[in-house]
Amino acid sequence: MQKTTIISDYEIERGKPLPSKLHSLTQLKLAVQLENNYAHQYSFFSELSLSLNGWDSVPDLAIYPKTDIDYNEDEIELKTPPLGVIEILSPTQSFNELKTKAGRYFEVGVKSCWLVIPVVKNIYVFSNREDYEIYKGKETLQDNALNISIELGEVFQ
Repeated sequence: MQKTTIISDYEIERGKPLPSKLHSLTQLKLAVQLENNYAHQYSFFSELSLSLNGWDSVPDLAIYPKTDIDYNEDEIELKTPPLGVIEILSPTQSFNELKTKAGRYFEVGVKSCWLVIPVVKNIYVFSNREDYEIYKGKETLQDNALNISIELGEVFQ
């Protein structure tokens, strides 16, 4: 018997899986922690459209060097790779899909990629395609590539 997969309009339009309640809450809490602790050093963007060497992507969170924002000018799509990206696993995705996506980010010049698994409260911090650290529960995540440290108890509470 052949399995049929139905793809929602959201997934087709955005090119990414439909987010869930845990996905949404985790994204918000990560963004708040990062903004509260590192806004002086980085600019954080949620759901930012990227076009990187012919590859289009919309990471859940993108981390750029601190930039001044001009509210008179907007950009639909950025062509400069972020320093870091955060991808949060949706219930309709596999971890392997996210790991493959992380590899693509490194190919275009991203320095750090976090793969977040909300249902088990884990974050994999990749510093390249193969090397990563796993942080869970209430541990302190340390991203050495970006010099970022956050308390996961504040994210997964």
